[in-house]
Amino acid sequence: MQIWRRAGERAPHKPLLVLFALGRLLAGHERLTSYREIDDALSRLLREFGPVRRSVHPEYPFWRLQNDGIWEVRSERALRARRGSTDPLRSELLHGNTRGGFIPEIATELRSDPSGAYVIAHAVLDAHFPPSIHDDILAAVGLDEPLGTPVIAPRRRRDPRFRMRVLTAYERRCAICGFDVRLGDAQVGLDAAHIQWHQAGGPDTEQNGFALCALHHKLFDRGAFTVSHNHTVELSEHLHGGVGFGELLLRFHGKPILRPQAPGYLPGGEFLDWHHRQVFQRPARPGLVAGSW
Repeated sequence: MQIWRRAGERAPHKPLLVLFALGRLLAGHERLTSYREIDDALSRLLREFGPVRRSVHPEYPFWRLQNDGIWEVRSERALRARRGSTDPLRSELLHGNTRGGFIPEIATELRSDPSGAYVIAHAVLDAHFPPSIHDDILAAVGLDEPLGTPVIAPRRRRDPRFRMRVLTAYERRCAICGFDVRLGDAQVGLDAAHIQWHQAGGPDTEQNGFALCALHHKLFDRGAFTVSHNHTVELSEHLHGGVGFGELLLRFHGKPILRPQAPGYLPGGEFLDWHHRQVFQRPARPGLVAGSW
């Protein structure tokens, strides 16, 4: 797939549409799905797993995926294009009984060998999203993964030393809550989390990493909180809950992270900026000291 790229901005539109279409195909639905249904479903996926934007545009991937040779769009009438573009207006797609889906050759192949759909799904996930949220996305698109599904290798190899360097920098404790548990001699439940995702070109360096417990790692990658330039925790205004919310999350809002053992390991401002723009579910909860960004 040709993915739109500009200055490190995330563009998960096509990947999420492909995953949604794979889920529908394996659930036994027709090859072509009405744009109206895709508009609603893909909008939800973009708001949940994409960067915060004033508006989402599911019509763009729905139409432009045709250029990648894997997607077909059919309509009962000619579609009026937007000014200065070959893309049709969203209103035209909604009211023109327009449908889209994988081309027949791909749909037939995937139905005859469903395991191939999961290989594709893993390739798409690995290329565009961190592993901590893969299961969330699979569940959201209805791809309940069967046992024995083949797994392919990541496209860009991670530096195997990244985890050890980041955990050492933070003295093997979660930078948010201080979690430090061992099973025998082995550290458990503690991850080296990229600030700017590996899938978005983030480097495998200490300045682009936090040591986080499994819970805070997942919440960080989902955009439930971020870390500001003055190294304080900022929770999303959209984050709420009952049991555990206050103890595990709310009490850290506006508090400093546990700093690494050397100033040179502090998170880089460009990586924090990327997370704030591309992952964090803005705005932050009230109660922060002004000027943290």
